[in-house]
Amino acid sequence: MPAGLFKDKMSSMDLESLVALAAANGASDLHLESGLPAALRVRGTLRTTGDPIAAKDLYEMAHHAIGDEHWQHFVERRSHDCSKTIHGVRCRFNIFHTSRGIGFAVRLLSSFQATIEKLNLHPDLKKLVSATHGLILVSGATGSGKSSTLAALIQEINLTDTRHIVTIEAPIEYTFRPRRAYIRQREVGRDTPSFEQALLDALREDPDVLMVGEMRDPETMRLTLSASETGHLVLATVHSSTCAEALQRVVSAFPAEIQNSVAAQVADCLVAVISQRLRFRQDLNIRVPECEILMATHAVKNFIRNRDFFKINNSLETGAEHGMFTFQRYRTWLDNKTNWSLPSQAQDAPDTEPQDTRPVAPALPSFLASPKPVRPDKEPAPQQHTPAKTTGTRIEIEPVESEFGKILKRPGQ
Repeated sequence: MPAGLFKDKMSSMDLESLVALAAANGASDLHLESGLPAALRVRGTLRTTGDPIAAKDLYEMAHHAIGDEHWQHFVERRSHDCSKTIHGVRCRFNIFHTSRGIGFAVRLLSSFQATIEKLNLHPDLKKLVSATHGLILVSGATGSGKSSTLAALIQEINLTDTRHIVTIEAPIEYTFRPRRAYIRQREVGRDTPSFEQALLDALREDPDVLMVGEMRDPETMRLTLSASETGHLVLATVHSSTCAEALQRVVSAFPAEIQNSVAAQVADCLVAVISQRLRFRQDLNIRVPECEILMATHAVKNFIRNRDFFKINNSLETGAEHGMFTFQRYRTWLDNKTNWSLPSQAQDAPDTEPQDTRPVAPALPSFLASPKPVRPDKEPAPQQHTPAKTTGTRIEIEPVESEFGKILKRPGQ
């Protein structure tokens, strides 16, 4: 380990100190293993720091992170997924048994609001979420930023449209404060027993947009495709290195006798596929996403329906006028980009539910604390109580007749 790479060694061997050390050094991941020193992934490279961690210390860290409520489940299943905020850093944990004892794989999530601009993604991605129904797939290898891109797409809807969004995640990585959209986030294992049950529930919850954290098995894929066919916009992730491989993986996950019908189903509901990978930019000292973007044109849908996935690359090469990008064409756009969002610049606070400490009139119930919007074609009714004018804390929902935004509620109440 080069001298001076890591700033401070841990004074006490606890999880908070290790996460703080990883955050201070700009690490994206923290790995802990019994009998080995902590390993940090900085700019894509693993480096170790400190002394080996005793198995007893890791056991105590695991028990503290998992809690008594889920400890027995961890003992039986030998692994546990969860997310926590430590020292202001949102972390995703996978705690598991290994041959040496207990291991941790900790992903340190971005401490700012995930948006298209702040992730340095192409602005054309905003157009994808204007669709009212269909399927948007985000693919890539592990650690390629799929969750961040998915969060940026959800945030784009949240900032621009009045839609009901339901997310199903394992675990929740980015928390959203409703702005114009009405957002519900469900964590598998805590709020619902499985992706399958959550998807079945979602069809009875009047969603406009569904976000599926990961399509892991054929049943989840089947329900996801069905939801995208029934008037919902569905965003989901899948592990693959290219757009064509993502589509092929979805179809090939099903038994051979029904793959033709699944391919037709995918072709009918597909909106777009985004495949991405992270590349370190030496000139900017950051990692930026490089994307391959496939739009569902008539030609692409025919290739999917006939399972000619190898022909999709030809459509990518010739589909620039339809908003498609190959990795090479996207890299050219990155090389010409000048307005970069850098971590050193001032960032907004994480988009989490604020703690609203302002007083509320005791005579009013909490759901009536904000005045009902008045339609411009109606005379405003006399108001007996006018609360103090505030900014940035209400769910901003347009007063459109018959929509869910009839009553405004301040988050945190």
